[in-house]
Amino acid sequence: MSEHDTYDRLIDLLDGAAAPYELIDHAPEGTTDKVCALRGHPVDQAAKCLILRVKVDRRVTRHVLAVVPGDRRVDLGAVRALFDARYVGFVEAETAERLARSVPGTVLPFSFDPELELVADPDVVAQPRLYFNAARLDRSLVLSGADYARLAEPRIEKISAPAAD
Repeated sequence: MSEHDTYDRLIDLLDGAAAPYELIDHAPEGTTDKVCALRGHPVDQAAKCLILRVKVDRRVTRHVLAVVPGDRRVDLGAVRALFDARYVGFVEAETAERLARSVPGTVLPFSFDPELELVADPDVVAQPRLYFNAARLDRSLVLSGADYARLAEPRIEKISAPAAD
C-alpha cells in the first residue's frame, strides 16, 4: 500500500463515518513544529506519531504507534511499564514505513496494519481540533479529538512527557 492509498483509506474512513474534517494544503513539511507554523496553530494541537519497538521478552516483540501532543515527547518508560516490557525504542525508517504505510513525517495517528498497536495520550483525544499530516507531506487534516478517538479506537494511556529542551 502506497502513501496515496493510505491517504485515500483515511479519507474513505472519515467520509464513511460522516466525520467532519478539514484539509489544509501547505508546503511539504514533516517536522511537527515547522508544519504547525505552516498550518497556523499551536504545537500542542498537533498529533505527533512515532512507531516503537516494544520487546516484552526475548521472544515477543510488538510494534506500537504512540500518539502524543506535538509539544511533548513519548515517555519510553511509561510505554515500557504499560506493556511490562524489557525494552522500548524507536523503529528504523524502513519498518516505520512498512507499518504506517507512509513515509516518516507523514505517519497518521491511525493504524491500518494489524501488527501496529495504537496508543494515544489522553491529551490528544481531548483536543477540540487535532492537526496531523494526512499521509502526505503537503496536506494536513484537522479532526476533533473526540472523532479521532471514536474512529481510530486507540488505547488511551498517559504516554507523554514534557519535551526536552
